[in-house]
Amino acid sequence: MLSEPRRLFPEEGYRINETITSAAGLSIPFIGTALGSAMVFFLRKGISPVFQKILLGFASGVMIAASVWSLLIPSIEMTASRGGIPWLPPTAGFLGGMGFLLFLDAVTPHIYDSGADGGRFGKNPMLLLAVTLHNVPEGMAVGVVLAGMLNPDSAITAAEALVLSVGIAVQNLPEGAIISMPLVGSGIKKSRAFLLGALSGAVEPLGAVLTLLLTALITPVLPYILAFAAGAMIYVVVEELVPEFHAGGKGTAGTIGVAAGFALMMLLDVALG
Repeated sequence: MLSEPRRLFPEEGYRINETITSAAGLSIPFIGTALGSAMVFFLRKGISPVFQKILLGFASGVMIAASVWSLLIPSIEMTASRGGIPWLPPTAGFLGGMGFLLFLDAVTPHIYDSGADGGRFGKNPMLLLAVTLHNVPEGMAVGVVLAGMLNPDSAITAAEALVLSVGIAVQNLPEGAIISMPLVGSGIKKSRAFLLGALSGAVEPLGAVLTLLLTALITPVLPYILAFAAGAMIYVVVEELVPEFHAGGKGTAGTIGVAAGFALMMLLDVALG
């Protein structure tokens, strides 16, 4: 039996809260990138490796849980409520999202291959391009979840939308530092390095807004786009985040972060659902 649409806020004044939630959801991931880029003003050697592993693990846990509860399950429920084949949109969309990221990785370097110390692509514009392109599906995920929150046929809550945005923002912290820290090491001024790092995250709110508008105009494809975003996020977790927090040993910190992030998303889904 399909669950009724859930709302975090009472019906009275809900439209105002919708606007506030949407604005926060669009802004939070960009803020995460900007905060990571701001490390150039406070740290000389970047983020502590153990703390970075915890952050990456936490973001992984949140994104895995969000992919299931906030994207795939709503995709299945929306399809079933419309009398469609329940497995078709989530399966096709999920594989489409995975395939899109596979293509993206084939034409750009992996984000973490460069490392915060400069590495192979640390002084090359390709690093900025790689991080920027990898932020596109994350922005799409935020946009499609917000679209689902605004859709009366979906069971996505404001809490789930905000938690997803926070999880992506946590992941963006080391990404911002990965761009800005090597730029300073290559002789670029801290202020410009910060600006370049922060701008790499600007594509996320733009991608989120475009996806939000697309799903609002073409409601029938929403189940496919929800699943597409899930596939893209799971790919990022498996291909980028998990290998990174296991690299160099001490992967236990990242595993603990995964458990914490997954448990938090599950707790919010149950408690606020």
